[in-house]
Amino acid sequence: MGSARKIRVAVVFGGRSAEHAVSCASAGLVLGGIDRDRYDVVPVGITRDGRWVLTSADPARLALSAGRAPSVDAVATPGVSVTPAPGPGGGTLLFSGPAAVPAELGEVDVVLPLLHGLFGEDGTIQGLLEMAGIRYAGAGVLASAAGMDKEYMKLLFAARGLPIGPYVVVRDRDWGSAPSSLERKRVLDEVAELGWPVFVKPARGGSSIGTSRVDSADGLEAAIEEARRYDRKVLVEAAIDGSEIECAVLEGVDGGAPEASVPGMIVVDPHSAWYDFEAKYLDEASRMEIPAPVPPAVADRVRALACAAFDAIGCEGLARIDFFYTSAGEVLVNEINTMPGMTPASGFPMMWAATGLPLPQLIDRIITTALAKQLSAARESERTAQAVIRGPAARPRCQAVAVDSRLASQRPARSGGGATSAVAGPGREGLGDRVGRGNASGLRDVSEDGSARPAVITDK
Repeated sequence: MGSARKIRVAVVFGGRSAEHAVSCASAGLVLGGIDRDRYDVVPVGITRDGRWVLTSADPARLALSAGRAPSVDAVATPGVSVTPAPGPGGGTLLFSGPAAVPAELGEVDVVLPLLHGLFGEDGTIQGLLEMAGIRYAGAGVLASAAGMDKEYMKLLFAARGLPIGPYVVVRDRDWGSAPSSLERKRVLDEVAELGWPVFVKPARGGSSIGTSRVDSADGLEAAIEEARRYDRKVLVEAAIDGSEIECAVLEGVDGGAPEASVPGMIVVDPHSAWYDFEAKYLDEASRMEIPAPVPPAVADRVRALACAAFDAIGCEGLARIDFFYTSAGEVLVNEINTMPGMTPASGFPMMWAATGLPLPQLIDRIITTALAKQLSAARESERTAQAVIRGPAARPRCQAVAVDSRLASQRPARSGGGATSAVAGPGREGLGDRVGRGNASGLRDVSEDGSARPAVITDK
């Protein structure tokens, strides 16, 4: 009698966004860390021009380094293309081409979409998989789209009363083609009210690609044009005097509350002006301190707010939430990443390892929760809408995961992901809808009893 088939996981990576290389590096870490005794792995790459192909599963070929940016084209299996398709018993992946590929290889149980940025982290692949009837890990369509668009992400956070800083949105219609246009002048005036320096970034981007630090009005227009190369909508945020903190979140098991890792603090190479792409992924002097060297009450607040941000957009599966811990002692939510980096330099896997959940068990946990969920974009939309309707008075249960003392003292050498800017400040009345009003006070306690609830993640 033959043994039961292993769970078949399609690891999808690459994609059409500017974060193609980072996605490949994330896939490399996961392909090297997944438990092959439990899972059959099907590596599927999406090229920069949008073709789906079968690829090598060799993690070494997907490493990111200063002299080498990995790509799907470099690891593609010649002649084999992949197409997601619906079927009577659930969706499947269809392989075609001259190479001999067993048809059953396409009978995947779940897709792990390690795609960062547009055409992957923004709800597009999630919608495609929903229509094909294929289960997938991570956030659904609406949460992915809201988490990708920094303007709407912040609007949802504000609706739940989470502490965020002020910002200015520069839309395509606001900018205009003429440098002397009235609308452009209004935008520049609004940005100037944030103070200097500011960070200018694509509204729907990540990994600090297209992001610039601007120290005076002289460089503002050039920075906005640079961000507009990646997205026609741009976000401008004021800099902050404080530390950058990250916290990893996992969906609760069996319908339980989301669980937060021990937070980490980003330590940037003193020779880097700010936490840009090179500092995140290539600079050996940049690192993450885990646990973050902050008072216990601050760490508890970060974890509680991380769970609240996860719930605010109706997130599922996993996320990394980025914060600022200001010199005045405030904790501000900067942004959520619904498919955080999983590279060797990324904070998400390192924070969970320091919390007592090493990489193979972390991957297993993500897959297990994905297999348990039902495919329903409508259900997810309802969850997020209800979260907004309930408003700031609703305080979700939120579990801060107990730290494994044997692992928490580790100091990983480097970290990835991370935010670049935000600032606390009062709301400014009379400005248009381009300007987000800061809410530095926010929720003072998030869980039902006003404190983070400790929980211990078990190896499932």
